[in-house]
Amino acid sequence: MTDRSEDFRIETDAIHAGQEPDEETGALMTPIHANSTYKQDGPGEHRGYEYSRTGNPTRTDLEANVAALEGGEYGRAFSSGMGSINTVLNLLEAGDHVVAGDDVYGGTHRIFTQVYEKFDLEFDFVDTTDHDAVRDAVGESTELVWVETPTNPLMNVNDIDALADIAHEYDALCAVDNTFATPYLQRPLEHGADIVSHSLTKYLGGHSDVVGGALVTDDEELDEEIGFYQNSVGATPSPFDCFLVLRGTKTLPIRMDRHCDNARELARWLDEHEAVDEVFYPGLDSHPQHELATEQMDDFGGMLSFELDGTLEQASTVVEGTEVFTLAESLGGVESLIEQPAVMTHAAIPREERIAAGLTDGLIRVSVGVEHIEDMKADLQRAFDAAL
Repeated sequence: MTDRSEDFRIETDAIHAGQEPDEETGALMTPIHANSTYKQDGPGEHRGYEYSRTGNPTRTDLEANVAALEGGEYGRAFSSGMGSINTVLNLLEAGDHVVAGDDVYGGTHRIFTQVYEKFDLEFDFVDTTDHDAVRDAVGESTELVWVETPTNPLMNVNDIDALADIAHEYDALCAVDNTFATPYLQRPLEHGADIVSHSLTKYLGGHSDVVGGALVTDDEELDEEIGFYQNSVGATPSPFDCFLVLRGTKTLPIRMDRHCDNARELARWLDEHEAVDEVFYPGLDSHPQHELATEQMDDFGGMLSFELDGTLEQASTVVEGTEVFTLAESLGGVESLIEQPAVMTHAAIPREERIAAGLTDGLIRVSVGVEHIEDMKADLQRAFDAAL
């Protein structure tokens, strides 16, 4: 369980939750407990830790910290975001049915269809902003409704309350991937979600130097089941990785403020640019779920996508021609990144499915960093001039 005090706001929890100065030395930062096993006082008589796959003090502090940020009771950390998603799927059994969004992250689509379908799990991908479509897809065998919001990469905003209600009508779990928003901007447990998933690699780590994942829940029984698979499957992070994420969460609020400010201004600039056909960013008034995003989120995040009025090749030339924006997968670091989902992060999704979901070949996704906004604009302008 976390030790979060309800008296503290998230900016304070980011620095203090789950962490106390080391009792022996007074060290302010959480020690890196780089060990695999622990001395026992007698056979089976340990002091809370026995083997680091099962539990490690540095990981315990990280799990408590992330859970507190999400306003949850229980947190579990993993060696990657995919490790956390895999663990949610471990909760299911052969014959179970999953409903997910039709524009989820490519790695999520891949593990659903290319890994778990062969174990007799069934997946339907629908437009989760269309609640009638979700209701039509959910059935008696549905055990999980998987939600991204905002979605990757089309930035659709899903109504967590409504989707959780639909899931619960069928006694199914509602799991929300909150990686794009982070708990600083959105806390799905407050809206009825049963499980919150994170890629700690992204904003919570924040410096593109660590890979990790996390799951948070308020349900003790569900947490125990998650913990069983965490230990049994063994996709657990190293103590050093946990330390790096804890270093990152301390500055999450101030980083996210800058990410949001820069993304908002860049989205407006792109929206008015003659070379840009469409911008996908929930902070724009023109976004179809702008009002929902205003109600459900505290700000609109640092991710956006856009389409040029041009070809796939022109879009490729743009993403290859930037300097401030680095051509790379991943997101959420202090540096700005640019990529072409169709041939990078979402290449695992069959083209016909991508196109049907609105994910075109020429779509460009950017993770807006914390550099100066005018340098970002000038960088994109130079790339546009060279490509178009």
